[in-house]
Amino acid sequence: MAEHPSITTMILLLISDPIIRSVFKETLEREGYMVEAAGDLGHAVDRLEQSTPDLLITRTYVEGVSGHDAAIYLRTKCLTMKVLIVGGLLDDDRLKYREALQGFEVFPKPYKAGELLQTVKDILSKPQGQGEGPLAQ
Repeated sequence: MAEHPSITTMILLLISDPIIRSVFKETLEREGYMVEAAGDLGHAVDRLEQSTPDLLITRTYVEGVSGHDAAIYLRTKCLTMKVLIVGGLLDDDRLKYREALQGFEVFPKPYKAGELLQTVKDILSKPQGQGEGPLAQ
């Protein structure tokens, strides 16, 4: 039997692109995570005022700021929040077709939803501060 996260596991999703944000949100919610989604840093800060997420997932760049800088700033608002910065795309038909319609190539190859979900589980299972660098101290 597959192990599902507790309904109390909260993820803050900071992704500017609405289609990519929707795909990530649906993927995580199907797995049983509670997800608060934001398209920019200001909305992410607003979400932090309403909840205390266990994990922040952001892209390498969000509207107006690098994902790295956004994560550093958001971590000052929620010191216990773990961070996953995601590059690349999920292997999802909505994203494949969008790029194919424009004749765009994608590198690196999109990853499977299961790979993302396993990474999220691995991060959430680590003790606080382990593998998170000096900012978590």
